[in-house]
Amino acid sequence: MPLGRKLDSRRASSAEREDNMALRLGVDTGGTFTDVCLYDEETSAITVAKVSSTPGDPGLAVINGVRKALSLVPGTEVADISYFAHGTTVATNALLEERGAKTGLITTRGFRDLLELGRQKRPKLYDLNARKPTPLASRDLRLEVDERVLFDGRIETPLDLEQVREGARRLRQAGVEAVGVCFLYSYLRPEHEAAVKRVLMEELPGVFLSVSHEVLPEFREYERVSTVMINAFIGPVMASYLSALRQNLALEGLKVAPHVTQSNGGVMSFHAAEQLPVRTVLSGPSTGVVGAARIASAAGIPNIITFDMGGTSSDVALVNEGKPTSSSGMSLDGRPVRAPMLDINTVGAGGGSIAWVDAGGHLKVGPRSAGAVPGPACYGLGNDEPTVTDANVVLGILNQEHLLGGSMPIDASRSFEAVEKLGQKLGLSTLETAQGIISVVTANMARAIRVISVQRGYDPADYALVAFGGAGPLHSARLAAALDIPRTLIPQRPGALSALGMLMTDLRSDFTITRVSPLVTDSVDALSDAYARLEAQAGEWATAEAVEDADVNRFADVRYVGQNYELTVAAPRGMITADWIETVKQSFHELHRSRYGYDTPDARVEVVTLRVEVVGQVPQAEFPIVDAASLSVASAQIGTRSVYLSEVDDRAEVPLYDRSLLQPGHSITGPAVIEQYDTTSLILPGQKAVVNDRLVIITHSIDAEEEAR
Repeated sequence: MPLGRKLDSRRASSAEREDNMALRLGVDTGGTFTDVCLYDEETSAITVAKVSSTPGDPGLAVINGVRKALSLVPGTEVADISYFAHGTTVATNALLEERGAKTGLITTRGFRDLLELGRQKRPKLYDLNARKPTPLASRDLRLEVDERVLFDGRIETPLDLEQVREGARRLRQAGVEAVGVCFLYSYLRPEHEAAVKRVLMEELPGVFLSVSHEVLPEFREYERVSTVMINAFIGPVMASYLSALRQNLALEGLKVAPHVTQSNGGVMSFHAAEQLPVRTVLSGPSTGVVGAARIASAAGIPNIITFDMGGTSSDVALVNEGKPTSSSGMSLDGRPVRAPMLDINTVGAGGGSIAWVDAGGHLKVGPRSAGAVPGPACYGLGNDEPTVTDANVVLGILNQEHLLGGSMPIDASRSFEAVEKLGQKLGLSTLETAQGIISVVTANMARAIRVISVQRGYDPADYALVAFGGAGPLHSARLAAALDIPRTLIPQRPGALSALGMLMTDLRSDFTITRVSPLVTDSVDALSDAYARLEAQAGEWATAEAVEDADVNRFADVRYVGQNYELTVAAPRGMITADWIETVKQSFHELHRSRYGYDTPDARVEVVTLRVEVVGQVPQAEFPIVDAASLSVASAQIGTRSVYLSEVDDRAEVPLYDRSLLQPGHSITGPAVIEQYDTTSLILPGQKAVVNDRLVIITHSIDAEEEAR
């Protein structure tokens, strides 16, 4: 299959295209709500539905959400959906809650304890009570076999297949549901692992297999075995979930192949996700970042910090020139995960985060969450501990009678009772306690943003904040003020932007291989061969995903000889020549200087890992320009509300606006509250909010000159 720069991807089969369907649907499963976004390609109309998540069976909320969204558009049914994308936390939750499959490991003799030994670096060096993550395979299920490949690819000890067969039978007797296979230097010589896989398929039919040269053909054995075992541990859970959901969607009438979002901001088929579930650990948050980047770029603001606050957590990311920053891995609950992903920082601060008092008498918020059930105290489902949502109810920022545009009644008295009880422990009034909860959670979120900005040499004041998620616009004004961020963008459908973002993403996959080589002309043949292998894999993926033409991009992890870590730089397409090598070197020097403040042009440089990204475009959701308002902003005001504002240290009667009535050109001077179905936005005193021609609210501080006018 030809892979080139031209983009003319046709994702659907010819039969699907002939149906001429025009509805695209994205579903994002969160800790509290499951959001559904339905987009009509012909009219650009967006329909949003929210249903309570069902943690016991997340797929049930997906089906309920799809039904609800379609019920809001008369005359539509599941069969009219031409594209279906799903963001899920099933893999992440299975890992965090340690409820994955019973897993075994087969590895090189002498290395079965690598999962527990880790690296010399200790993240909690001075914590005497620090606990290591529980190994995903108990020691008796981590088996060693005789085999050894050397660093240069030479085989020192051939693989003993009889040992492998005996080990497979032991694992079968132990009742394992998944097996990881990880040998030293298998990224150089995968033959041994391939032979083990064949034996395991014979001896353990139906058992999920995770093999390192297929999952992560890169160096650094600890990170590789950790990733392979995570993939194995969550594999059966994810495969069972996606398989059941695919069948249920088919029973509902879905005709197209569904997709699931990846950590890298793209989407892949359910089948691919069942094989590589480790690539979905940031499935939900990633598409929110992509959607925010697209919306901000359309508004002429390419440099942003995304702020996605949901019911359980807040996710933040940096976007430069319209492109989200990427990472090759992260640590999830103390376990390294190496996979292509967007660089997202998460903190346990959401609307359902519970406020509590620690042993020292200090107010804390999160990371424990009330979740969807029982939820905040105001839900009346049994929780009597105050949450961030309850604090906003007490302060009057949130509606004290109902949420979700009136479809979800709440009991505000329960919020007052819960916050008052906490205040008694702190010696504070109910209002002081509620405001304290907001201040603490704001500080938590500001700290998360500093990790991805200040600590990496970026000044938040040079960026705009894009607030979304069900609770993002509630807190974005104070968060921006805490970080001196000058502007805040609130998309038209902030509470469902992650679901909407799924309709702005492309089919994407990444392929990598470690080949440590000096960046000199003598390495041209080795580099050419490695990239050829990766691009062949990309071609196979494109065939499987029905992508007729794809955009293929090259990258390389590069470092100075003697360094222990690398920087990823873009690498030119085409034949590898001396000029190609000089281009990559120059890109590396520039990036090193930008990241660390210096470079060493005369030092020797080496490439470590080669990467290929392949993208198949799908039709994107578009946001047409809307005509300027014909009525004054007063027509959008639906009343007033008594809100406690710490900025004036008192309650104030602030105007209340209906977001659906706001039109381009409308301007609101704070304080004000803007309500809509999927969120509530707070505009502080001294701020002005303006609606742009794509119905995005852009807020900024009012300077003295503007205020005088």
